[in-house]
Amino acid sequence: MEITQQCVVALTWTLKDTLGEVLDDLTDPVEFLIGGDDLLAKIQEALQGHEPGDRIDLHLEPEEAFGDYNDQLVFLEPRGLFPEQLEEGMTFEGLPAGANDEAPRDVLYTVTEIYPDHVVLDGNHPLAGIAIRLHLKVEAVREATEEEIGRGTAGTGFFKVQREAPGGATLH
Repeated sequence: MEITQQCVVALTWTLKDTLGEVLDDLTDPVEFLIGGDDLLAKIQEALQGHEPGDRIDLHLEPEEAFGDYNDQLVFLEPRGLFPEQLEEGMTFEGLPAGANDEAPRDVLYTVTEIYPDHVVLDGNHPLAGIAIRLHLKVEAVREATEEEIGRGTAGTGFFKVQREAPGGATLH
């Protein structure tokens, strides 16, 4: 089956920065809805017409991927607003009560530095400002279900940050 709008594609990939450093390596196929919210527009465009077994190499500039780095999304907040067990790399949806009123509330913030009295939070996507090289392999293609089309997703967003135990986040 050829990739078209409203189908589900199973992909594996290797993601590198422009210096060739591997940022993410997905070896088990993950399904994404084409024509939904799962993939970046440039990736959906590149996948059109491909079939299982096809390999695609893409180079995405920051504006085609996760945007430019915005220093206005970095905030210094009082340490006392956060849990005692706090580690760099932890993420929070929005900021806690008592934090900067000007900070967007619908952003996923990552703890980037911890000081005795303050915490530095960054609301940028971890790959913001980075040009990326993506080597994709189409593992399978199938028709999307009505439920997937209605939701606009096969259940996984491209490089969606998933929360884990303290100390890190994954990019898929």
